[in-house]
Amino acid sequence: MNPRNNHRLILFPHPFQGHMNSMLQLGRILYARGFSITIVHTNFNAPDPSSHPNFAFQSITDGIDQSEASTLDTRGLLALLDVRCAVPFEECLREMVSSQGGDAAPIACLISDSMFSFTCSVAQRLKVHALVLRTAGAAFLYIATIFPVLKEKGYVPVLGSRSEEAVKEFPPLLVKDIPAVDPQKPEVMFRILDNLIAVIKDSSGVIINTFEELEHSDLASLREVLSVPFFPIGPSHRFCVISPSSSSQAEDTDCISWLDKQPPKSVIYVSFGSLAAMSEAEMLEIALGLADSEKPFLWVVRPRSVHDPEWLEKSPSHFLKALEGEGR
Repeated sequence: MNPRNNHRLILFPHPFQGHMNSMLQLGRILYARGFSITIVHTNFNAPDPSSHPNFAFQSITDGIDQSEASTLDTRGLLALLDVRCAVPFEECLREMVSSQGGDAAPIACLISDSMFSFTCSVAQRLKVHALVLRTAGAAFLYIATIFPVLKEKGYVPVLGSRSEEAVKEFPPLLVKDIPAVDPQKPEVMFRILDNLIAVIKDSSGVIINTFEELEHSDLASLREVLSVPFFPIGPSHRFCVISPSSSSQAEDTDCISWLDKQPPKSVIYVSFGSLAAMSEAEMLEIALGLADSEKPFLWVVRPRSVHDPEWLEKSPSHFLKALEGEGR
């Protein structure tokens, strides 16, 4: 690896697609400024090193496969990754620290995703400077800092009948702006937010994918409440006009020729991201809506995103007919 400015940055992205995209964009920004970049990543949803030839890649074991992940909701998967990655990550970083010198550039800093709760404490033990990357905006993070008060005042869990009600202690916040909490398992969300705030307080600062002009008041509140520096660099994609693919799924380009034949602004696009899983009933409801629209549509359905693998065969006949005509 070329040491370039003789400083190496270790980046540890969360494997969720949106988090991975933001970290790889940050890596390209920092590489362009002379840093050597090493990406430590999980085996689950691993990035493709061939798409990023300027980076070094190091994987850690996590013991999670796609079939196990598909049985969990997003919060459950967050919690599982946080537990299973802690020891392998520390072992990996310890080895990197011990191998410094010679041809290996010194480690200037660790930048980890803020959804990992253990990274900053590991870095402190190994005497490595640590920043965290917050891939979402400042407003959500500010809500996380006031969550204990929201619980105390009875705003959490959110009840549908109160969704338009103002949170009078924190104007202009409305009840519907508060992150959803499963009333059956509220402790999962509470723990995620507690860990998020704790790792930020343990860090040397937060790189956040927003910009000052958009969220000035929330950023000012965060700097005051959390007492760490915030570095708004967003939107990070503006620095990456030509970006290699960072998708964790193989790209399917079969639809391109069909799309090219459709009139401009005529196609309904449906996608639920890289994690959501739905029931057969939910899929059938979407199918009926698309068929009844009588409009061209492109619906992205990931492998294992549907609990029932035979949902398509059970779909209404007029939806299947639509797939043969205006839909893909």
